[in-house]
Amino acid sequence: MEKRNSPSSNFKNNSLVKYLALGTEMLVSIGAGLFLGYKADHWLHVFPLLSIALPLLILVGFFYKLIRETGNTKKNGPK
Repeated sequence: MEKRNSPSSNFKNNSLVKYLALGTEMLVSIGAGLFLGYKADHWLHVFPLLSIALPLLILVGFFYKLIRETGNTKKNGPK
């Protein structure tokens, strides 16, 4: 006999995938910012200025995106 997923189970799975994707994107973005900042610091001889600044700028942008994507999605407020 075949098991069917309930709508609440599908919602939980979709939410899990959504948040896993956001977490992975955050880790990769911060890692790329650290790497690029480290390389730019050595090239410009200003160590550790960009190694700190780029990941912080990426975090600010990511939190803005996170709040937009996970915030209240209702277009019409309560009446």
